[in-house]
Amino acid sequence: MNIHENWEIIKGIVQVSMKSSHHLSFATVNEDGFPHITPIGSLILRDDCTGYYFEEYTKQMPINLRNNQRISILAVNSGFWFWIKAIYSGKFSSHPGIRLHGKVGDRRPATEGEIAAWQKRVKGVRRTKGYKLIWKNLKYVRDIQFDSFEPITAGKMTKNLV
Repeated sequence: MNIHENWEIIKGIVQVSMKSSHHLSFATVNEDGFPHITPIGSLILRDDCTGYYFEEYTKQMPINLRNNQRISILAVNSGFWFWIKAIYSGKFSSHPGIRLHGKVGDRRPATEGEIAAWQKRVKGVRRTKGYKLIWKNLKYVRDIQFDSFEPITAGKMTKNLV
């Protein structure tokens, strides 16, 4: 399946996954070849099969990316009603998740526009202590160029989906 032709569907699945799970699982590989998975809640997708995420608190992931810039991201719709409807009807109305694969760029300062997009996403919690401690001053991002994807399937419950 072509990532460019399916990008709007992919973005929709990622958006719903972020709303239900509040993070995505980012997988990198360490120098010994072992996978390392990091929860990231700041991925923002653009319209051109690219995106970026804020990198502030990760420790192992930047080390892994020095050796291998490939990344896989798992986005799963964890919505309670989404799953209940699928279980009762015997089919999913959309894929329950997606794996995105791509290449990560070097760490760089975030642009004003990128910071504004992030601040818009978290505006509902701006008056909380947690916001001030972890999200108020995000400054660095990494770009991702996505090149392939795999929808999550669940046997007969997703056979109706393309």
